[in-house]
Amino acid sequence: MEIFTVSIMSATYEAIDRLHGCLNEEFADLHSAAGLSGHSCSLEFSIDRPNKRIRCTAKQRSFNALEAGPFVMRKAANAFAEYILTELEPLLLKAIIRKQFHYEREDEIETIERYCAGLLSGGTQLSEETASEMRLDRDRRRNKVAAELELFLSGCPRIHLDGFVTFRLASYWEELREIAAYAVDEYVMDKQYQEFISLLKYFVRMQEVKLPIVHVLHKGGSEFALYDEQHRLIDSAPADRIVAEMLESEMNMEDMIVSTLITVSPQHIVIHTRQPDLQVMRTLETIFEQRVRLCTHCASCGEYFGESVAQPAKAAEPKPVLPAGSVRT
Repeated sequence: MEIFTVSIMSATYEAIDRLHGCLNEEFADLHSAAGLSGHSCSLEFSIDRPNKRIRCTAKQRSFNALEAGPFVMRKAANAFAEYILTELEPLLLKAIIRKQFHYEREDEIETIERYCAGLLSGGTQLSEETASEMRLDRDRRRNKVAAELELFLSGCPRIHLDGFVTFRLASYWEELREIAAYAVDEYVMDKQYQEFISLLKYFVRMQEVKLPIVHVLHKGGSEFALYDEQHRLIDSAPADRIVAEMLESEMNMEDMIVSTLITVSPQHIVIHTRQPDLQVMRTLETIFEQRVRLCTHCASCGEYFGESVAQPAKAAEPKPVLPAGSVRT
């Protein structure tokens, strides 16, 4: 007795096997489900590879379709929804990026796909709370798709999954479009930022060296103090007009430190900090490249940061920073 049949002509044989696996996993505990009078054990899934379809049949005539049918269709809908989110969702996002946002280069499409994946998964380094939220959001999307599938299967036990996804999941498609649109925006902004950083790097390389070394004391957050090789405080120098215009249009944080360093054009830069992993540190290392060294501890800056017995007389006027003792390149 045929219970339902699912076809998916766009799938490879390997994808058909994965859909078969989703069904087996969803129905694995069906024998213990209440209200099926033991008939669940008679269900069987068979793969028709040439026609790319899977048939669910009941081997026993005693299978009560009226009693068990709705529950079986609900389980099938869950399996199909899991397959759609796992196997088809990346392909659907790729199609949206290509057709609706008109990207043709494979490298750009793949990059935007990674942005989409990051938005859907929350990235690789997640707090427990964020990971839980992402799982809940995925469950919500899967349940939303499963509800549409169950409604369809209740009236028609034969389903062409390609056509169903294309024509019957409008709200799901809209969610994917919103995700793709956000990913495209992020990609464009990051691309513009990288181009801007490249321009700054070029400008730095073209500048003549004016000072042999500058010590940068990172006081915390976006607060810095600069000292020359004689340990004299460097006031914020007027920025080159081109640099000033670039920074004003592109950067909204730590622009003064970048502007001043470009203007004074040192051969070497030592940044004394207790927060070496901040984005501003990575930005400075990217712009000034081999000129930058990060000091995470030395006697003089340790005194300023309260890590030695002797404390500076005034926290606002730290002792001149000497060359780094513990330096990370």
